[in-house]
Amino acid sequence: MAKRPPTADIDEARVRVTGSKKSAVGIPGVMHAVQYSIEQMGVLRSAQTLLKVNQKDGFDCPGCAWPEEDKRHIAEFCENGAKAVAEEATIRRITPEFFAEHSLEDLSEHDDYWLGQQGRLTHPMILDEGATHYRAITWHEALREIADALRNLEDPNEAVFYTSGRTSNEAAFLYQLLVRGLGTNNLPDCSNMCHESSGVALGATIGIGKGTVSITDIHEADLLIVAGQNPGTNHPRMLRALEKAKANGATIIAVNPLPEAGLTRFKNPQTPKGMLLGGTKLADRYVQIRLGGDQALFQAIGKHLLEAEDAEGGVLDRAFIEDYTDGFDEYADAVRAMPWRELVTATGVPEKTLRAVGETVRHSKATIICWAMGLTQHKHSVPTLRDLVNVLLLQGNIGRPGAGVCPVRGHSNVQGDRTMGIYEKPSEAFLSALDREFSFTAPRPHGYDTVEAIRAMRDGKVRVFMGMGGNFVMAAPDTAVTEAALRRTELSVQVSTKLNRSHVVTGRRALLIPTLGRTDRDRRGGAEQRVSVEDSMGAVHSSRGRLAPPSEDLLSEVAILARLCALVFEGRPDTPRADWTALEADYGRIRGHIADTIPGFEDYDRRIDKGATLSLPNGPRDERRFATETGRARFTANPLEYPRIPRGRLLLQTLRSHDQYNTTVYGKDDRYRGIHDGRRVVFVHPRDIQERGFAEGDIVDLVSEWPTASGHTEERRAEAFRIVGYRTPRGNAAAYYPETNVLVPLDSVAEGSGTPTSKSIVIRLERRAP
Repeated sequence: MAKRPPTADIDEARVRVTGSKKSAVGIPGVMHAVQYSIEQMGVLRSAQTLLKVNQKDGFDCPGCAWPEEDKRHIAEFCENGAKAVAEEATIRRITPEFFAEHSLEDLSEHDDYWLGQQGRLTHPMILDEGATHYRAITWHEALREIADALRNLEDPNEAVFYTSGRTSNEAAFLYQLLVRGLGTNNLPDCSNMCHESSGVALGATIGIGKGTVSITDIHEADLLIVAGQNPGTNHPRMLRALEKAKANGATIIAVNPLPEAGLTRFKNPQTPKGMLLGGTKLADRYVQIRLGGDQALFQAIGKHLLEAEDAEGGVLDRAFIEDYTDGFDEYADAVRAMPWRELVTATGVPEKTLRAVGETVRHSKATIICWAMGLTQHKHSVPTLRDLVNVLLLQGNIGRPGAGVCPVRGHSNVQGDRTMGIYEKPSEAFLSALDREFSFTAPRPHGYDTVEAIRAMRDGKVRVFMGMGGNFVMAAPDTAVTEAALRRTELSVQVSTKLNRSHVVTGRRALLIPTLGRTDRDRRGGAEQRVSVEDSMGAVHSSRGRLAPPSEDLLSEVAILARLCALVFEGRPDTPRADWTALEADYGRIRGHIADTIPGFEDYDRRIDKGATLSLPNGPRDERRFATETGRARFTANPLEYPRIPRGRLLLQTLRSHDQYNTTVYGKDDRYRGIHDGRRVVFVHPRDIQERGFAEGDIVDLVSEWPTASGHTEERRAEAFRIVGYRTPRGNAAAYYPETNVLVPLDSVAEGSGTPTSKSIVIRLERRAP
């Protein structure tokens, strides 16, 4: 039977610390998934819903973007996927009576766990200027309020439109059309805070800002390097793919500052070996690297390969380098000149180990490198990823089976959103195609990315903020600055399925617009509609919800946006021309516009019919075609960078607990790391704890230090964290976000991509007064 929502926030005084785990999933993973699902949905609804997750006739999991194989298991979901589904398919409801009972001040005093656990939103709500409570409003009134605010702007750049990665292709396409029809490219999204560094580095070096591998390549790889990523918590279905690669003879190297249970041993709950025989050891080698030392690791691998080539020959793919690349000599000279002692200092890894990794790469017949936020959220993330590409180019590991780059996306359609045009720096080709298809002139000047949008709101340049999903306040860096910036707007609009912190940090006026989720049946124009999404590997497939919506008149994101387009563009010249009513009634018509606008989507509707998958074209993978400035894959010579930690300080990385997905907190535990009933903990090496005069269990404030251009040091404080001794590299620390986002300075971003540097924040520990 489903449980009632919690009545209290997380009590951090109850936190318990036990030993970290040495394996992932198994029977405990199954039991936690089942327990959480039943608490949210009940027994019957859980069975009906989970059996449709990631099935060809079902709906795409609202969690991560890991791809499915063509042949599906009956249970095609992981523990955290089940939690994501249960969160959305919960039978808990937030009605107008809830908002009458809880004032905005009351709601703002609760944590995100409590807010998210209250249930699904059912009615549009408005917060009038000066009001203490949200009140109910009709759909027509709500959409008219938004349209009037947008039409009354003196400059379209006074509006910002944020997007999370769960928006469908169809909704994302309409969203960007609404924004560009208004006259701006202010389309910040969650990619700006996650994989923007990947897109910038890959676009410049191989000509496409996406990965180049398929799920089949993962299975066929000879060597997989998994760097800066924790698939056991963040992408658990990836473990099954790694297990399959392992069975086919692959070697796996894990590169991470923290030991991760999932990369140590995987107990597959769908096999007797996983359930009864101890599972599969995944990582053959675990490289415990210092935070920010990954660029040095890839330079060390490259240096080893070049030295082996100089000594013996036959190591590099000379034909590939000659026929498909440029810049090799400059790169080779720079890496050969790099002293090994510098690479050892930067990585914290002995030269012997670095050479052993290089030797494994040398003998690999096909190498894939996978990564996530551990590589993308540093000041020097872009050169780090350029050096990652250099290693693959040396042996021709782009454009052949079992080899390539694999940036692993988080949200289930964050890559699809970008493909659909959710980007503040659109290409001329994309804009010209929009112009032709919709008979208007799209704006050309670049818009704000996420950090730039916060600065603009902070500086009073933005009057309207609209968020399509997500939890902007808690996802963004520098929480206090972000909250103050959002409060400066005249109107904030949040389109969401559930309540979160961004709904209680508002502009002077605020609208809360509920919407259908992936699991909900979407009936428009007398027929059930489907949407589509793109996974981490460029494969597009359909998704169709099956559950009765939380309220009868709830609108989908597509319907909301189609109606907004009609209201905003009515009677206005040089705006997109389309039959908005027809698009709302038949999503296939939207896919028709996508097919006519974006290359690779020809005959879109038919190609995703009956569970089929549309694989998007990928020049580097499909034909070794590189759309770079020179038409070749590009070696780059990158000066070595890595963080220098001031004496007595620590370098902090923010990370997820096992009981959360991005900013959504499912529960109070991180059982793989041995944390129970709390979240405000900081993981520190035992010797670092002792040398700083603390003991395990002490309660401290985390204080970040940021040197400004004027020579001053700015400080930010996250209060009351319990010290937990953990096997981290010396000088490094880790703690959960979003609680620690307050420590990330708004101006501390990756060069070239603008991504916040959430994996390299200099902090000190301060003892809490009794």
